[in-house]
Amino acid sequence: MGLFDNTFHMTIHRIMRLAALWCAVAAAPATLAQDELFDEPGALEADSAAAMGASHAADSLQASLPWPARMRARLDRLVDSPLFTTSQLGMMVYDLTADSAIYCHNERQLMRPASTLKALTAITAIDRLGGSYRFSTELRYNGTVADRTLTGNLYCVGGFDPLFNIDDMRAFVESVRRMGVDTIRGRIVADKSMKDTCSLGKGWCWDDDNPVLSPLLISRRDRFASRFAEELRDAGVTVDAELAEGETPAGAFMICNRFHTIDQVLMRMMKASDNLFAEALLYQLAAASGHRPASADMACAAVRRQIRQLVPRAAGCRIVDGSGLSLYNYVSAEQEVMMLRYASLNTNIFLHLYPSLPVAGEDGTLRNRMRGSFASGNVHAKTGTLTAVSSLAGYLTAANGHRICFAIINQGLTSDRQGRAFQDRVCNALCAP
Repeated sequence: MGLFDNTFHMTIHRIMRLAALWCAVAAAPATLAQDELFDEPGALEADSAAAMGASHAADSLQASLPWPARMRARLDRLVDSPLFTTSQLGMMVYDLTADSAIYCHNERQLMRPASTLKALTAITAIDRLGGSYRFSTELRYNGTVADRTLTGNLYCVGGFDPLFNIDDMRAFVESVRRMGVDTIRGRIVADKSMKDTCSLGKGWCWDDDNPVLSPLLISRRDRFASRFAEELRDAGVTVDAELAEGETPAGAFMICNRFHTIDQVLMRMMKASDNLFAEALLYQLAAASGHRPASADMACAAVRRQIRQLVPRAAGCRIVDGSGLSLYNYVSAEQEVMMLRYASLNTNIFLHLYPSLPVAGEDGTLRNRMRGSFASGNVHAKTGTLTAVSSLAGYLTAANGHRICFAIINQGLTSDRQGRAFQDRVCNALCAP
């Protein structure tokens, strides 16, 4: 066979192949990747022109589809990745404007949510406690004050305020001085009765940098009474008192009350993904219901009830802490999305939740992600990272102006970078025109 014959047969082969691809485009425009038309280097100019025509036809056909179908086509291509031959994906994208799901993939499969669980804790807490809720730490006393001497006890009553700091402590000291007291004879009592004695959460890894779950902290440290005594002495108060732990008796007089708002706690909890702040908020759920001592089990039951009310048909979930640190937590992408949807429909929740979420390319744990993409400044979402787990859940505005909520859980990863990269591509696909 001569050179002409070879060229002729090669040309016929390419034309037939292009015809087959054109049929595929016409039959299934939502799933055909455009770069499949250009995988033979050195094609003849006529082949290139035909390929370009087929590509433009595919673009036109896809552009004529309704917006949800175009989004499903984009997301199908992202999900069709070698990454998911060795790892698991649970994902749900929900159009809040149209009130319908756009995309679902293993959305009911239970997975470890990592720190996206903080969003569920926050939504439940705002809903149950209200946006005006305050974290309070009190200073009380009993006994008598005479000749500038308090003969009795000072009670430091913990309310699990993770923001209590040295300025608050000095306000306590100043309140004692304003009583005209320069000598204390009795006890300085740390009242930690607000919660149980568990200092760590269930399923926390012993070698993690875990927060101490004490309801009476000063700058995140569990040494409140001793630090208070030091500050009193530094202010010129004679402290002839022993340090103790116990409960505050009824009738003890209030000297000072320091507090921080739920919004202040949410900002640190969500933007910085602070585990201590999430656990402090979780325990408020149990304490506010009147249970003493409050326990994580009681509070987690409130979160589970909230999920079951919103997703009654879904499989059960397992929640044992408020931060997502535990390896025992299991929820689904659908459950996270339905909680986010619930928050978006309740102004009293959303006004407190939304400002606390990290913003892509701008702040919090999303500060360095999605920069320079259509998602930058648009995606407001909670991140999550554990060993072999990466997750992202939150809100964005799609290119068609619709409000979207979504949850993506990647599990079984050898590198959390893989999960973050996939999540960023999904967000950009939803935001891009």
